[in-house]
Amino acid sequence: MLAALEQARRDEVSAVGNRVLSTLLENASIARSERIPLCQDCGATVVFLEVGQDVHISGGDIDEAVNEGVRRAYIEGYLRKSMVVKPFSARNNTGDNTPAIIHTAIVPGERLKITVLPKGGGSENMTRLEMLLPAAGRRGIIDFVVQTVDEASSKPCPPLIVGVGIGGTADKAMLLAKHALIRPVGEANPDPETARLEEEILQSINKLGIGPMGYGGKITALAVHIETFPTHITSLPVAVNLQCHSARHRSKIL
Repeated sequence: MLAALEQARRDEVSAVGNRVLSTLLENASIARSERIPLCQDCGATVVFLEVGQDVHISGGDIDEAVNEGVRRAYIEGYLRKSMVVKPFSARNNTGDNTPAIIHTAIVPGERLKITVLPKGGGSENMTRLEMLLPAAGRRGIIDFVVQTVDEASSKPCPPLIVGVGIGGTADKAMLLAKHALIRPVGEANPDPETARLEEEILQSINKLGIGPMGYGGKITALAVHIETFPTHITSLPVAVNLQCHSARHRSKIL
């Protein structure tokens, strides 16, 4: 992520945008040296579990184990606790950032892969889903993604990583878009056709002129990451999940 921001600073033509990128890099450097979060919003804790089909987990509930890890990390690490219960009424803080949002997939093998993605609220609030008709095609996808970023403007704290999920059902597309955010920044989709779509959308987004933190400039997004899945003959679901410049995630294979 820091390498992408450094490249963005070299490419940014706006003097103000360039200063913003320099400030973001300075902030990241201070965060690293002082061992503090580079953004005060330490997010909802999104966890992807890839459980090998030959793995046997004993000694308790794996979801509770994940939540205990989150509990310790946010309390002992002095991270901001942002999760509230009764979301439409009392909204009382849970005090330890639990529960985590856990997505579990059964995969071949005998290993367990844990990926943690703290997802800030400002960027998450800009998430959008559109159930396009198949006739909308490639052009419809591009227009929807670019429109979503344009309407979000400075709210998700650009420069962004734009996660896009295409296909499946509504819920599957949303999950694809979120999962796309954990790919290394700027690493193209292995499918050449999808990679070309990523590049075209990125170019269109960076012509919007929103720029770093909304102050104007060439670099509104650092990357567009697309994941796809087969879908119904009558459907073309497209989900967009934006990630701010505070893109933090880590994976561990056990």
